[in-house]
Order: sequence, then structure tokens, then C-alpha cells
Amino acid sequence: MSFAIIAAILAGVVSGMFIMPESFLQNTDLLATVSLNALLLLIGIEVGSNRNVMSDIKKSGLASLVVPVSIITGSLIGGLVAGLIFGLPHNISLSIASGFGWYSLSGIMLTKLANAQVGTIAFMTNVFREIFAVISIPYIAKYLNHYSAIAPAGATSMDTTLPLISKATSPSVVVVSFINGVLLSSLVPFFVTFFFSI
Repeated sequence: MSFAIIAAILAGVVSGMFIMPESFLQNTDLLATVSLNALLLLIGIEVGSNRNVMSDIKKSGLASLVVPVSIITGSLIGGLVAGLIFGLPHNISLSIASGFGWYSLSGIMLTKLANAQVGTIAFMTNVFREIFAVISIPYIAKYLNHYSAIAPAGATSMDTTLPLISKATSPSVVVVSFINGVLLSSLVPFFVTFFFSI
């Protein structure tokens, strides 16, 4: 997945520089808006299609609440610290951290809300989060604990990193991982917009 992301970025850069006509490039904002709306529709369909969400939450108990709250808190604190180190305004660093690993959505949103530079930082930050998750999940599960392995995955814990979490942990953790991904993915649009506006 991560190699596909990098390949897509490189293909986009090359296409934008050498291949695409100016008439196409003038419509990229419209295409980004349509893509964003389609992405939000698909995540809504995915959440709505799982008829067992409420029963899964009940089975997983307190972990289904503690894990997402901890990941949100850690992500936002990490974003603030990184913002201080790199001299970013608090609202920008919190908005970027609020992507929770969902690089496509946070990148597009912050490009529209702020500018292409902030959108690119958000995109790359969340891509690197997913790459880090892919590398670290097996080790975190082995040397720390199974629930901690969900943390680096963030919003991707319900889809792209779920197979890794499933392989490295147990079925009960997989349920919490999926719930965490659903909750964080649902919150990304609201958190990014909210923190950007403060």
C-alpha cells in the first residue's frame, strides 16, 4: 500500500510537470472536491454497512472507548509538540495531527482550508504514519501489548493496517481495532475543520 502511495505521488508530479495540459490543471480543484466527497460517501457506506457495530462495541467493553480516546489524545499532543519544534501555528499542527493517518482526506481538506503546502505536509505526515504503523505493529504487539499496536495505525486500523493487527494480536483486539478505525475516520473531517478554525 505504501509503495502504491509513493508511486501515485511521483506519477502525479511527473504528470503535472510534463504531461497534463493546462486546461486539465485548471480543474484540479474541482476534481479534488469531487474526490473528497466520493471518499466521504464511501466511508459513510462502509460504516453504515456494518450491522454489528453496536454489538461489537458492547462485546469489547471499555477498551473500545479507552483505545480511541488515548490515540486521539496522543496524536494531538504529538502534533502540538511537532508544531512547536517546527514553528507551526497551533491550529495548523493540530489540524495535521487530526488526520489520524487518513492521508488522502486530511491532505485534500487542508489544501482547501489552508494551501497546497499545508495540505502536502498533512498528506506526507499521515503517509509516514501509515508506513511507521506497517513497520512497527508486529513489534509493538510483541514487546508492549496488543492494544498498543492499534495506536500507530490510527484511522487505518479498520482497513489497510487491520490485516497486520489481526496477524499480530487476537480476535478481541481486532474488534477494538475496527471500532477505533471507524470512530477516528468519522471524526477526521470534524477535527480537521474544528482545529483549523481556532
